[in-house]
Parts: sequence; structure tokens; C-alpha cells
Amino acid sequence: MNENRTIALLHGCNLNLLGERDPEQYGEKKLGELEREFVNAARRGGISCITFQTNHEGELIEKIHELRKRVDGMVINPGAWTHYSYALHDALEMVAAPVVEVHLSDVANRKEEWRRHSVISDVCDLTISGKGMEGYMEALAWLTQRFGTGKADPSLRSG
Repeated sequence: MNENRTIALLHGCNLNLLGERDPEQYGEKKLGELEREFVNAARRGGISCITFQTNHEGELIEKIHELRKRVDGMVINPGAWTHYSYALHDALEMVAAPVVEVHLSDVANRKEEWRRHSVISDVCDLTISGKGMEGYMEALAWLTQRFGTGKADPSLRSG
């Protein structure tokens, strides 16, 4: 089972404004709602979560350093840092556990060319993009499977 497993759910810049910022692109759900749904789904699967959001790149890097050997998995949506933060890349490279990069919008098909590239994808085990909240649940299900249960809790998948 997944007892004593812990996942870090990390969010970067501007994600504190979910629900207000461009709802067509990012959805109407607020960050607190997204985190509650993720944490509750994880809890149903016997997994505990650490959640963290910051608008300061160094704080996110410090949190990754703090958690890099303490968690069994990491889900990260770095926001705009995805596209240019090699410091974030280097911090994620040192995480011992599987890391899933998640984006609410389909970054590969955004109109701004600079948003189409991730500098962290190559140090992440999986990238999920353009699936909204479902992408977070997919990340959780994938990590749950990696923990050796052989199957994910079906309630982790919506739709």
C-alpha cells in the first residue's frame, strides 16, 4: 500500500491568482480548491501531501532542496519559470524521487513562442500539459502506480 508515502505539490509564480488570471487558459478553480482536491485524492490513496506556492524563485528552489530527499514524489507547476529557470532545472535534477511537471494549459500550443519550451522537462520523469485539473490527478495516479501498488485508486481519475 501507499502508507507513509509523501508527495510534494509545488506551485510557482502567479499560480496564487488561479481563478482570476485568464480563466480561459487556466480555468476558474482557485489554487486552494485545486490543492484541496489533490490532497483529498492523495489521502484516499493513503498518501500525505506537502503543498507550497511562492512568487519568489529562490524560495521555490530552497523548498525543493529541503524536500529533495524527504518525499516519495513531486508534482510541480513552476509557472513562467518553466521556460527559463535553469536554477530550477538544476534543483530538480537533485531530487531523488520521481518528479512530474504539470501545466494547466497546453504550453506546446500557446501563441507566445517562448511559452512552448520547458527547460525542466528533461529532469522530470513525466510532463502533463493542457489537461487542467485532470492533469494533476493524472500525475497523482502515475506516482501512485510508481509506488508499486500496481494500480491507481480509480477515484483519482475524473472524467
